Amino acid sequence: MTAAARPIIPPARYAQRIATAARLTAAAGLDAILIGVGADLRYLTGYPAMPLERLTMLAVPARGAAVLIVPRLEVSSARSCPAVAGGHLAVVTTDETEDAVAILIGLLGGRLGIEARQVRRVAINDRLWASFLLRLQAALPGAAFELASTITRQLRMAKDDDEVALLRLAAEAADRVIAQVSHGSLIGRTEAEVSREIRERLVTEGHDLAEFAIVGSGPNSASPHHEASERRIRAGEPVVLDIGGTLDGYTSDTTRTIWVGGGDPATGPDPDFVRLYGVLREAQAAASAAVRPGVACQELDATARSIITTAGYGPQFFHRLGHGIGLEAHEDPYLVEGNPEPLRPGYAFSVEPGIYFEGRYGARLEDIVVCGPSGPLVLNRSPLDLQVVDGR
Repeated sequence: MTAAARPIIPPARYAQRIATAARLTAAAGLDAILIGVGADLRYLTGYPAMPLERLTMLAVPARGAAVLIVPRLEVSSARSCPAVAGGHLAVVTTDETEDAVAILIGLLGGRLGIEARQVRRVAINDRLWASFLLRLQAALPGAAFELASTITRQLRMAKDDDEVALLRLAAEAADRVIAQVSHGSLIGRTEAEVSREIRERLVTEGHDLAEFAIVGSGPNSASPHHEASERRIRAGEPVVLDIGGTLDGYTSDTTRTIWVGGGDPATGPDPDFVRLYGVLREAQAAASAAVRPGVACQELDATARSIITTAGYGPQFFHRLGHGIGLEAHEDPYLVEGNPEPLRPGYAFSVEPGIYFEGRYGARLEDIVVCGPSGPLVLNRSPLDLQVVDGR
């Protein structure tokens, strides 16, 4: 895959995002949202800023132009981000000996036409470092601080066509890695060795970063977030492969469970596992097929859970059905009981039921699904039926 083959989010799109954020900020009665390093900043500006003890922050006031504050040593990378390079966002730099928070507050007050003591409500991104929050609170003693996710989640949950295309590229790259590893050498290798291979292959297949590569073999397949260990994979057992990383910032996350047979029918899957897997496959397919605008997030969870529970495996499915995905591997919306939020076109999320018997084995199947205008758009293409691989 070449860089030219990838969709590019145009600079004007970032300008639209910042303008919408400002409009929502004003509608919510906030004076401003203040966005530090992280996915919210990248979504609004295209800037994958480095997390530093020096302040980097986007200020989006309810009125007046947004501004990006960066330390001087980061100004080149900041100016190259789409929102700035496209002429849609001003950058202000701070030197090592300057008070970046005081400069930020001064700029914010100037845009709002008020003094700092008159600022009453501001929202900050959810993962802002406490050290920055405390300094902001000291600088705005009369302000109430809230979470900016009340604004940014409205923007980020519904993916546009370019975002969906990037998610699809990431998903298809992960599919290729699953296929390569599944049909390669597994028996006798440690989980950690296979995990390292997965990470290398994700990057080879176009990922910028391989963030995780869960390899759970035998009894370890019953641990959903198992850390790949020195256990050696054997013939006659399942292996859960849950892998993901980022491609142009957008995340892949896919899980397949394979059975390593070693080429001997005697070490094929036992009847209990075949039944378990069949139920899991049915539940994953039913929940994916139920995706359409207006369906509540919790209803998708209930669809999969009902099938698994009816088959007698209810206690063995003990996590939510799925999570939103985009610039973060886990983001809104969450497919879980108690979330009545209706799906909208563009919502992207995992559908990943699992059944686990501690000390014996388990299985999980995961696709990334986008809510289309009239139904599901499944981004992953790798087989969901039980794959019995040689593994030698």
